[in-house]
Amino acid sequence: MASFLSRRYTVVFIDRTSGVGRRLTVRLDWSLATVAFMFALPVLVGLGIRWSTVAELSSLRSDTASLEMENTSYKAATGELATQIVSLQGVIDELASRANLDPATAKAMQKLPAVVKARAMGGGTTAQPTEYMATALASPEDTFGLLRDVLGRLESRLRIVRTDVERREALAAATPSIWPTIGWLSAGFGERADPFTGDPGYHQGLDISADRGRPVVAPAAGVVESASWSGNYGNLLVIDHGFGLKTRYGHLSQFAVKAGDSVARGALIGYVGATGRATGPHLHYEVLANGQLINPLQLMLTTR
Repeated sequence: MASFLSRRYTVVFIDRTSGVGRRLTVRLDWSLATVAFMFALPVLVGLGIRWSTVAELSSLRSDTASLEMENTSYKAATGELATQIVSLQGVIDELASRANLDPATAKAMQKLPAVVKARAMGGGTTAQPTEYMATALASPEDTFGLLRDVLGRLESRLRIVRTDVERREALAAATPSIWPTIGWLSAGFGERADPFTGDPGYHQGLDISADRGRPVVAPAAGVVESASWSGNYGNLLVIDHGFGLKTRYGHLSQFAVKAGDSVARGALIGYVGATGRATGPHLHYEVLANGQLINPLQLMLTTR
């Protein structure tokens, strides 16, 4: 069989016009191999295309599945971001509505000693969003995670700001900014002649003359520290407003509150009298900041 396939055959081609002939010698095995290759080539090409298509389709399916998972993750991340943004907007709106204080109270707060205002300062500093944006742009695949981190830090910062606003509100409520009773100013704060002896002296507060029994109100929120007789002051009431602020009310005819009671700004605390060392019915009113007497008049910007 091998010898049959290895035989050589001569094929003669003759031109009928010129009579010229040409000879071509071929081996049978080579010829069969060539013919087989020519028939097999299209099949092999087809199989190659099919395998390539199958591989490409498999890759596309894998990419599609990966994109679907990524899309699902992005949707979840986007939902979380939207929730955080809504939460931030709510906090911002809340702070905006609470940031505006009554003008008179705000003006009175500005006149408080720095040491008192410092007591109301709190919070701290947190990194600002701009510090993280360069990283976010440098790593696009982590954008959502970085945005979540930035929003989380913003929420933390807003919580600090909200705490500061709450402390500012508390200081505003504790600032004795209204007149404790309705009357006329008969003696100011500072140097004056003693009403009994005429000698030079120092008046530690204000004297507000008014009819006996006229209501006396708290000029700011606080807790009654004491309500008792105190020598020259007569019936003396002391309110602790916090932040180092205290107020005293002397010569009262009677008390409307007792030690330990919480009072709001404008709440009734007693009545004008002339108890103790007094020449007539009036309210002796003092303000202390960290134990130091200050002029109450600079804070008294409104009657109510």
